[in-house]
Amino acid sequence: MKVGEVVKRSGASRKALRLYEARGILPPPRRSASGYRVYADEVLSLLSFVQQCRRLGLTLAEIKHIIGLRRSGAAPCAHVRRLLMQKEADLKALLTEVRSILKAWPLTDGLHAAICPHIEARGGDVVWKGTRFAPRAPLARRSSWMAIRFASEKTRTPSSSGKRSGTSSLT
Repeated sequence: MKVGEVVKRSGASRKALRLYEARGILPPPRRSASGYRVYADEVLSLLSFVQQCRRLGLTLAEIKHIIGLRRSGAAPCAHVRRLLMQKEADLKALLTEVRSILKAWPLTDGLHAAICPHIEARGGDVVWKGTRFAPRAPLARRSSWMAIRFASEKTRTPSSSGKRSGTSSLT
């Protein structure tokens, strides 16, 4: 099956397929006479596995290792269980920290900090009395492209021949 069909049936993007191939997660597909990548039907179950692993928070390196274990003939279940137990512990620690911040919210409500006193205070470790605060930041422009274009026009310097040199001076 060609790339378009794999994308449609799996929900993975073309970019993800190329990334998984480059990282060794997916085996390289065979090529048709005209150079198209052609995948075996088994790639769909492998992609489903990869997507489930990603939803569970496993990294591409961890997924590659699991798939490598399986390809070598070993059952990776014990390894996967250890990884998921570690993810569970990490998530519990993160949840504890989030709860701590939310619990401390009334202590800093309405006060200002550089960004957010609730996060900067790390769950109520710091009380924001007498602190110098950053002034309110102006709203960002909607189009960063215009800002980049404007900035690049400001910094261009013509060369001595009157043509644009391609270099810019930073001010």
